Amino acid sequence: MNIRPLADKVLVERVEAESKTAGGIVLPDTAKEKPQRGRVVNVGEGKLLEDGTRREVQLKKGDLVLFTSYAGTEVKVDGKEYLIMDESDIMAVIEK
Repeated sequence: MNIRPLADKVLVERVEAESKTAGGIVLPDTAKEKPQRGRVVNVGEGKLLEDGTRREVQLKKGDLVLFTSYAGTEVKVDGKEYLIMDESDIMAVIEK
């Protein structure tokens, strides 16, 4: 199934949380925080402006991003969990 976000919405798949701390301590599943990093799966066409033009989304498929803690709405499709969020909920693109 293909999900196509509308307007300035972005579909993101969370990147798994680290299972070890920086000091090497292994964390149980209950102690892990939900990651605030994810990979962009799909993007909308952009926000429709008052003059009828569209402002394109600054992200593209495959971008690794950081987003706010309570960003987006969780959806489950074909057994996978995704987040649909506003482009403005994304704080940064992680570049390597």
